[in-house]
Parts: sequence; C-alpha cells; structure tokens
Amino acid sequence: MSLAARVVVRRGSLQLDVELTVADGEVLAVLGPNGAGKSTVLRVLAGLLPPDGGRVVVDGDQVWDSPEEHRPAHERSLGMVFQDHLLFPHLSVTDNVAFGLRTRGVRRADARATAGDWLARVSLTGLGDRRPGQLSGGQAQRAALARALVGEPRVLLLDEPLSALDARTRLTVRAELHRHLTDYAGSAVLVTHDPVDAMALATRVVVVEDGRVVQAGTPAEVARRPRTDYVARLVGLVLLAGTAAGTTVELDGGGTVAVAEDVAGPVFVAVRPESVALYLSRPAGSPRNVWPLRLVAATPHGSVVRCDLAGEVALTADVTATSFAELGLARGAEVWASVKASEVAVYPR
Repeated sequence: MSLAARVVVRRGSLQLDVELTVADGEVLAVLGPNGAGKSTVLRVLAGLLPPDGGRVVVDGDQVWDSPEEHRPAHERSLGMVFQDHLLFPHLSVTDNVAFGLRTRGVRRADARATAGDWLARVSLTGLGDRRPGQLSGGQAQRAALARALVGEPRVLLLDEPLSALDARTRLTVRAELHRHLTDYAGSAVLVTHDPVDAMALATRVVVVEDGRVVQAGTPAEVARRPRTDYVARLVGLVLLAGTAAGTTVELDGGGTVAVAEDVAGPVFVAVRPESVALYLSRPAGSPRNVWPLRLVAATPHGSVVRCDLAGEVALTADVTATSFAELGLARGAEVWASVKASEVAVYPR
C-alpha cells in the first residue's frame, strides 16, 4: 500500500483512532456524520494537524508522522482540493495552478506552460488569464483540481470537493473528477458526507463514526450490507437487528420478520422503503410479514412520499403521491404495512 496510516487524535470529546491503507491508483472514500472525525483524519494526512499518536507512511519508507517525527505540509508530496476552492484571488488562474511548481523552484515560464497544459485537461482552455472571481463555481473547483495535480503528488486529498456546488454543476464536476481520478496514479483519499459522491468516485469506502471505523468495503458491499443505522440511512435502507432461527428473525426491539432463506444467530435485516406496501385494512390472504403501524412523518422524496412508520416494527415506506392521497394518509394515521419475505435482505451481524 502506498499510503498506510493510523491516526490517533484526542481533542475534547473526539477520541479518534482510525487506520487507513490506500494503494496506488485507488480512491478511498471516508464517509461519516458530522463530528465523526473524518475531516480530522484528512488534516493529519495533509500535515496540518500533528496527531497524538499513530503513524503515517508513504511508499513504505517515507514517514510523514510518527511518535518521533512530524513532517509539515510543504514537505509532503501531496495535492489537496478543499470544499471551497481557496484560489488566490489576486493571481490569475494560470498562476494559481502554477503556484506549487514555482515554490519548488520551477522557472516561471515552465511552470506557466505546465499549468496551461493542466487547464486544458480540466476543460479551462482560454480562461488562464482570468482571476478566480471571474470563474463559475464549477470552473473554480476544476482549477483547484488542476492546482492539486500539477505537481504529480504521491497522495491526493479531497475534502468535500463538490459540496459547495449547485446540483447541475455538481453532476458535471463529478464526472470530470471521476475521469481524472481514474487516470491518477497515486493514492487518493476523498472525505465526503454524500453517499452518491462516494459510490461514484471511490473504489473503496470506510465509514467513520465516533472516531472509529465501523464498516469498510467496496461501495457496492457497503451499500448492500450496511452495519449501522447511519450507513443504512445513507443508502436508503431500514436496518433492524435480531436473532434468526430458520426463516424467522426475532428482532432485538420486539416483533418478528420472516425471511426467505434459512439463517441462524445474530443477524441484520435490511428493508428497502419501496418494498413496503401500505393498506388501510389488513391485506387479504396470509402474507408472512404484516404489521399494524402508525404514520409518524411524511416527507416528499423525489417522485414519492417517504413515510416513517412506528409500531411493532419501525419501517419506512415510499409511496407515490397519488397513492398517498388516495389512502387519505396523514400524520397519526393507522395503517397496515406488508413486506414480502423475498424482499427482505438478511446477513450476519
């Protein structure tokens, strides 16, 4: 692994202890709620914050942090893209991109020529003479990406690089960023709270909560089998914990769920909101999963209404706006919820 790190930071209520490894050509996304410590990890990797313990090593022998050593940011072979592009307002776009090369002693003409090549690569040809204030948000963030990559760093750090952009610009810049990350030969670490950014850009994901890694894997693995409520909410699932015997799961919070396969022992049960059907009276027949519940909240969610339900088994259901109106649903309404056993995912805890 090109980047191997254990980051230990103690700051007030934050007790951070996280291990990361990132190979050449890999993009690691660090996901987590606010206050989990993900941005602190990035600050340590960048050399902006000396850790209280642990070790950061690049290429197996370049020690950036250890109990005996702390290498400052300017001595680390890294590029960084921030949430706000942080371009120098008094410099042209070309000189912003060339800035890092100039600080390393590269002649001005050569640095500007290399910067021009990078501006072309990020689709900013012809804009090099402008000041950052004359760029759109997406253009400024692409310039910041060029500035980060122009020196061919061993490590690329991205701190919420798309969060300040509007929805349409975000799509365009995300596609641009994906293209450059695919071509990037070093180790990249992306900090984000947006699961779409993580799933679209990363080859591997770690989830940090309360200063610890709680889940790691490929984006597909994490999305398919969440292990905490936070991750489940990110990927749009309801997560229930219980103990399985055969095709029945006794939930820790009470109630049972029928599943389609034989399982045993402590398990997670995951249910997609679109798999939950709602009725005003108990559905006919003998569905294996049916519960009387109460509607506690209803929120427009894209083309559907997302309904939060309380009762024996807490669920979330997605129904069309038409169905929501036809059922006459309102907060406090009593409904019956049904889920096919084949629609329930179950896996070991």
